[in-house]
Amino acid sequence: MPKTMTGTFVHVVKHNGLRGLYSGLSASLLRQITYSTTRFGIYEELKSRFAPRHIDPATGKPQAPSMGVLILMASVSGLVGGVAGNAADVINVRMQHDASLPPAQRRNYAHALDGLARMVREEGPASLFRGVGPNSGRAIAMTASQLASYDVFKRTLLQLTPLHDNMVTHFAASFLAGVVAATVTNPIDVIKTRVMSSSGNQGVLGVLREVYAKEGKKWMFKGWVPSFLRLGPQTICIFLFLESHRKVYRKINGIPDPE
Repeated sequence: MPKTMTGTFVHVVKHNGLRGLYSGLSASLLRQITYSTTRFGIYEELKSRFAPRHIDPATGKPQAPSMGVLILMASVSGLVGGVAGNAADVINVRMQHDASLPPAQRRNYAHALDGLARMVREEGPASLFRGVGPNSGRAIAMTASQLASYDVFKRTLLQLTPLHDNMVTHFAASFLAGVVAATVTNPIDVIKTRVMSSSGNQGVLGVLREVYAKEGKKWMFKGWVPSFLRLGPQTICIFLFLESHRKVYRKINGIPDPE
C-alpha cells in the first residue's frame, strides 16, 4: 500500500478510476446529517441558554463567554454528536478503506444504508458502536478546537485589528480554526481509523501500542496534510455559511447586526 497522499491518490485512480475517489460519499453525507447537525445545534443552543449575560461595563454590551466556557459547551456538543454519528462514521471509514484493499478482502457496501444493514446482520448491532470511544473523543476534540476556537479567533480579530464583522474576518477566523482542528484531531483520527477499519476486537490501547511500535512518535501527525486539505476548506465553508445564515435570521426577525 502507498504511504503518501499522492501515492494513495494515484493508486486509487489507477485501480478504481475517478469514481474510487468518491467511495463512501453516501456514508459521508449520512455522517454529516447525524454528527455535524447534532453538534452544531447543541453548541448554539448551549451558547444561547447558558452563556454569561453580564453587561461589560467598558462597552455596555453583553459580556462574551470565556474560552473555558466555550470549550466546555463545545465538548458536550461534540460528545453527543460523536455518539449520534458513530454508525455512519464506521461505514464511511470502511467504504473509503475498501478502495485500498485487494478485491477479495473488500466489503463492497452498495451504499451507506446497505452497509448499516449488513453490519447489523453479519456482525451484530454492537458493531454500529465500534470505536465509539475514540470517535467520541475525536468529536469532542474536533468541536472544541473548531467551534470554540472560531469564536475566540473571531473575537480576537475584532478586538485587536481594524477588521469588522464581515466576510474577511469570518474567512480568517475559520482558516485559523481549521488549522487548530486539523492539528488537534489528527492523532485521534489515526487511531480511530485503525480501530474502525478492523474486523477484530482489538481495542484502542492495543492499536496504540502497535502503531507506536511500528512508526514511533511520528504516527501522531501522519496524514496531517490531507487532513488539513479536507478540514480547512470544510471549516471555512461551514462558518461562512453559518455567518450568512445568522445575518439572514437577524434580518427576518428584526434583530440588529452586532457592531
